[in-house]
Parts: sequence; structure tokens; C-alpha cells
Amino acid sequence: MSEPLLEVRGLCSGYGDSRVLDGISFSMGVEAVGIIGRNGMGKTTLCDTLMGLVPTTSGEVLLHGEHIEGRAPEKVARRGISYVPQGRRLFASLTVDEHLAMLAKGTRGKRWTPEAVYELFPRLAQRRSSGGTDLSGGEQQMLAVGRALLLNGSLVLMDEPSEGLAPTIVDVLVDVVHRLVAEGTAVLVVEQKLRAATAMAERQLVMVSGRIQAETTASELQADPELQRRYLGVGTAVEAGDHPNGASRERTE
Repeated sequence: MSEPLLEVRGLCSGYGDSRVLDGISFSMGVEAVGIIGRNGMGKTTLCDTLMGLVPTTSGEVLLHGEHIEGRAPEKVARRGISYVPQGRRLFASLTVDEHLAMLAKGTRGKRWTPEAVYELFPRLAQRRSSGGTDLSGGEQQMLAVGRALLLNGSLVLMDEPSEGLAPTIVDVLVDVVHRLVAEGTAVLVVEQKLRAATAMAERQLVMVSGRIQAETTASELQADPELQRRYLGVGTAVEAGDHPNGASRERTE
């Protein structure tokens, strides 16, 4: 059996004396995997811990068989994890071109260059001289994804990529995830919207109170309202693409 691309073993972390992750374990290869759960279950803390933004208190994280727990975020990125953070974290003072230029050094001859990002997202090419925060929500997410791709990593980690977006833009992101996997890049998608999560990845890990409570599939989740209620506390609101707690959110293109 081949070695997993990413392997997480008994991972614990938190903030001060507060433990958030409580023994997370899973592994993945070159595939799309969804981590789904309600708000406050520790999903973003998991992303930040994998990236070295939150310190690991115990457990192991291996990428291509090499330990990366405890490493600085820039070293984790250099090892091969590209991060699309929740909220996009763009710079108001930089244009689209300038955002991509920051990471363009060393991309010549690699799969992802600024030119390849513009081919993937033609709307960004049309807005290349616009400031990052002058873009629509959908364009901002495209830029956040494009910026991450320029690292040419082996794993793309996306935290709540569908947040606040119209279904048409979510569909674009779904296509990107499938394309990345087909080209040999693994994608770990952290989501709380059932529709987005299940469209992006068939394999689903359900996170509850800082633990992986269950492993299931998109097909099983979509077909079983009781499973949705048990693990996600949701019903028809999420089936319609709304926020899992039933509150509507602004959707932007």
C-alpha cells in the first residue's frame, strides 16, 4: 500500500489552556476530502494547526512521510501545503496583479503561474488592475485560490471556500477542486455547507467537538436527513445551500 500524502495522528491543539482539537486522526492521498461540521467544532483550528499557525500540543502531522508538526507556517507552505483561508485575507493596497506577483518568483516552468491562474479564472484577468478588496466576493475567492495555487503545492487546504458566495460561483470552485485532483493535487475542503462540501468531495469526515466523529460519503449524507441532523444539526436549510444554523448569509458573485 502506498504511503499517504497527508497523515494526521492524534492531533491536539488549542489556545492557552483551552483544548480545541482532541485527538484528530485521518489520512488522505491524492483525492478530495471534505471535513464537515457545525460552526464551533474546531474546523478552522484544524486548518491553522496543520499550517503551523496554532501550535500542536500533541500528536503528529506527516506530509509525504515527513513530520511537519511544530514547523513555522512558511516552512509548512514550502513543504507543499497551500492554504486558502477563511475570509480570503487579501490586501486592500494591492491589485490582483500585485497579489499574484508576490508569489510568482520561481513559478516559471511549473504548473501554476500567474498566466495559468488567469486562464483558470478569466474574470480575474479582466480585473487585474483592481484592488483586492474592490473585487466582488466571488472574485476575491478566485484570487485567494489563485494565490494559493502559485505555491504549486501537493495539497491545497481550503477553509470555508463557499462562505457568502452565490451558487454559480460555488460551482466554479467545485470544478476547480475536481480539476486539481484530476491533475494530481490533493484537496482538503473544510466546510459547513452540505451542498458545497458534498459537491467538492465524495469522501467526508464529520467533525464534532474537536474530533472526527465519523467517516461517510457525500452520497450517504445527501440521502440521509437523519444523518444530517445527527452530525450537522441541519435540515432543509442546508439542502438549499443556506448556512447550517438556518440564518441566511449574503451571497456575492
